[in-house]
Amino acid sequence: MRQLAYVARYYDRGYGHFTTRQNIQFNWPRLVDVPDVLALLAEADLHAIQTSGNCVRNVTTDHFAGVAAEEVVDPRLYAEILRQWSTDHPEFTYLPRKFKIAITGSPQDRAAVRVHDIGILAKRNEVGEPGFQIYAGGGLGRTPVVGTKVRDWLPVRDLLRYVEAILRVYNRLGRRDNIYKARIKILLRDMKPERFVEMIEEEFGLMPEDYCVLEDGIISAVGARFVPPPFSALPPTSPILERALSIDGAFRAWVTTNTHPHRESGYICSVISLKPVGGIPGDVSADEMDLIADLVDHYSFGEIRVSHEQNLVLPHVRMDDLYDLWQALVLAGLATSNIGLITDIISCPGMDYCSLATARSIPVAQKIAERFGDPERQAGIGRLDLNISGCINACGHHHVAQIGLLGVDKNGEEVYQITLGGAADEKAAIGSIIGPAVSAERVPDAIEAIVDTYVRQRAAGEEFIDTYRRLGSAPFKEGVYAVDQ
Repeated sequence: MRQLAYVARYYDRGYGHFTTRQNIQFNWPRLVDVPDVLALLAEADLHAIQTSGNCVRNVTTDHFAGVAAEEVVDPRLYAEILRQWSTDHPEFTYLPRKFKIAITGSPQDRAAVRVHDIGILAKRNEVGEPGFQIYAGGGLGRTPVVGTKVRDWLPVRDLLRYVEAILRVYNRLGRRDNIYKARIKILLRDMKPERFVEMIEEEFGLMPEDYCVLEDGIISAVGARFVPPPFSALPPTSPILERALSIDGAFRAWVTTNTHPHRESGYICSVISLKPVGGIPGDVSADEMDLIADLVDHYSFGEIRVSHEQNLVLPHVRMDDLYDLWQALVLAGLATSNIGLITDIISCPGMDYCSLATARSIPVAQKIAERFGDPERQAGIGRLDLNISGCINACGHHHVAQIGLLGVDKNGEEVYQITLGGAADEKAAIGSIIGPAVSAERVPDAIEAIVDTYVRQRAAGEEFIDTYRRLGSAPFKEGVYAVDQ
């Protein structure tokens, strides 16, 4: 993080943008400085290999990997194995199109595995052995698709072999004549899922039994790189934390939204929101990076993660230290209590940074956050995810948001399509467009109409997605477009 801060300060404009790929983007380096930037990143064991091009991109996973109590396996281990196997792979360096893999070790999908080219979900079979459920052909962009389950359970030893079988079929049959029809999701659709699965199994069956097997020795060797922190033996509760929760309402609100249970007694995971009201989602200044690095050294054994929601995670915080950490974040302006709430907006850079974008994302996200910025109102609304993309490539994951916005250019005007009902979790779904696009000025009012409809009509205990699935889009559509009729 300190090296990233250095790059931002001396080679960019003083900040970086964390993305849904769990990466960071620097948007303003001079081309002549790129070799120096890459050398600086290499000093900190960071790189930009396969972050672009028609290859296997970086493997993403659950930001609570290795610490979530409900995990079947630690997915970091297998993400790293997949990374080593796929980097500069001679057969898969020039695929028909880019290729994304996500893996989760938990039954709770926090990695959006079902909307990746290959999605891997750890599970146990009927006799309790760990293995993987495999999805293929998911993706967003121009043609959003929820992946097809191609294997209900795969032994751990066969993970690389099976992933390679999928890639071989795609590499052989994927279209190279049309960039818009080159993704594996299009191949799977055109072939029909049943035939695609047959071809994977055929390819897998032709592999020698000893080819690319994940032996226990390999798993142990890679697993040894993931050295657990020197946890202390602590009681499961903290009187210090309980007292702070009882006397400080703002801290209590932050703990409610910005923490997650840890598997180790006496520890907790803490999330730093990069979505302050009025701020730019995912952006962090160089000074903030340095400060965060200091806090991570002091409170989280020097370990930090990036979530695909564009936030940062301190995975190993002692419960006794949580109040002190929060106070330090408050002083730094980094204690926004909104994880999972309506202002925790995933947003691509849009036209402000990206040459592919057709509309702005950041100003719209800022206006929505300002409209719903009151903490009590956010808490009253409850869990609700809202994502914004500035073009059809969908880097803001708007298709799988409960409320999604897609910016498009219409005769020189930036307008926004609204989708409802998306989900990236275990019940993955692609949102549906509810009607004509609205102007940028109308977006905050449209979102307010949707939220007000939900609050009026929700049943006891229902989150937004539950109410939408029960009622359908009609009442929300009526609220959005009533003023235009």
